Amino acid sequence: MKNTEKKISRAVITRLPRYYRYLGELIEEGIERISSNDLAKRMKVTASQIRQDLNNFGGFGQQGYGYNVRSLYNEIGKLLGIDQQNNLIIIGAGRLGQALANYANFGKRGFVIKALFDINPDLIGKTVMGVEILDLSDLEDFLSKNDVQIATLTIPKTKALDVFNRLKEHGIKAFWNFAHTDLPVEDGDGIVVENVHLSESLMRLSYNVTKMKNVKETSSAQKKERKETGK
Repeated sequence: MKNTEKKISRAVITRLPRYYRYLGELIEEGIERISSNDLAKRMKVTASQIRQDLNNFGGFGQQGYGYNVRSLYNEIGKLLGIDQQNNLIIIGAGRLGQALANYANFGKRGFVIKALFDINPDLIGKTVMGVEILDLSDLEDFLSKNDVQIATLTIPKTKALDVFNRLKEHGIKAFWNFAHTDLPVEDGDGIVVENVHLSESLMRLSYNVTKMKNVKETSSAQKKERKETGK
């Protein structure tokens, strides 16, 4: 892989985890190499798109040979930073926070949950997958004693900004934000945020369902009209 300083588009970065997932499936199937055309068929994209995406990071494939699956899988893993351990904490140990903590694939991807935090006395002291739920008032003390790279926010939006500022003050630079609000981040402050708005995702799905329904109803109405007019 060639070292490059070129700016990579967000669209390309968004597709990298999907490449990683499909390559992992190929490894499980015992496939050692694959062409961009065959990978494109599996992923339902164009071979040109795959080549353009991967060329952003240097040359991975060989003409007439294709891609070495294991090698490409490992290289994309390095690009995604999952070849190294990333420690994270979860702020908010309700249903969503606990569901995330129970997701076993985090560990396989190099993400280690170090602690959960909450203000509910009924939750504090309990464990989820062996990870303790701590009192949110102990957040700063925990951060001063532990190496944490990522904070996951699964808290109400009314609490998100305060917690976000507390975390920034103690050196957290990466946020996985499930709170129903956008966190204030300015260019050049070194903070990265990945917003996950579940309701927005569901509404996008609803839009497409409604669109398909309208198309179907329009088509049915047109067929009915043609039948009635004899055309």
